[in-house]
Amino acid sequence: MPSYIVSYDLVTPGQDYGLLLEYLRSHSNWWHHLGSTWVIVTDLTVTQLRDGIAAHIDENDKLLVVLSSGVAAWRGFNTEGSKWLMDNL
Repeated sequence: MPSYIVSYDLVTPGQDYGLLLEYLRSHSNWWHHLGSTWVIVTDLTVTQLRDGIAAHIDENDKLLVVLSSGVAAWRGFNTEGSKWLMDNL
């Protein structure tokens, strides 16, 4: 199953993005150790995932969804977070 890196900037402060977080967590396999960056493992296409997320953010928010190549480097995450990345990217 492909992994996607999801990153967003939510422009309007004070908005309720509970439905966005609920949508992101609804995927059976996800990682979230950075403020507005997630890794989602799903059978959805990049466009389907983007559209699913976009349904829960404002028109002026910024969203990037990228198919992971599997090649990555990171620093500063705990053992559990690092293992998840090694197993899922």
